[in-house]
Amino acid sequence: MPYKKLTIYTDGGARGNPGPAGIGAVILDGAGKVIAEISESIGQATNNQAEYKALIAGLIKAKELGADELEVFLDSELVVKQLNRQYRVKDKGLAPLFAQAYNISLGFKKIVFKHVRREKNKLADRLVNRALDKA
Repeated sequence: MPYKKLTIYTDGGARGNPGPAGIGAVILDGAGKVIAEISESIGQATNNQAEYKALIAGLIKAKELGADELEVFLDSELVVKQLNRQYRVKDKGLAPLFAQAYNISLGFKKIVFKHVRREKNKLADRLVNRALDKA
């Protein structure tokens, strides 16, 4: 069954910067029920690269679930401000990831990117750490 409106919490992290990195994403339906989780090791990356890769994985999953509208929460203020066009993407390592995330986001009728404090992003953070611990 396709979900029209979904909420996504994403997080990415690296142990060392750059270092072994992982991504986490939690996707919730309109009632706030978890319908998908992503927890993966992504090899070597910076924290910001991991944040973008977590976002991209979450967006792709939401598309697969049939979402039209998304509310996306990230604890990376940098990534949120870049996606909301408040900051330019100057880092050459982030530019292709920004472009990929932006292009995927165009496939939704409505998408909102919001910054959330780390303590409000515990579920996604736990998935990142689970991926890093496994790797």
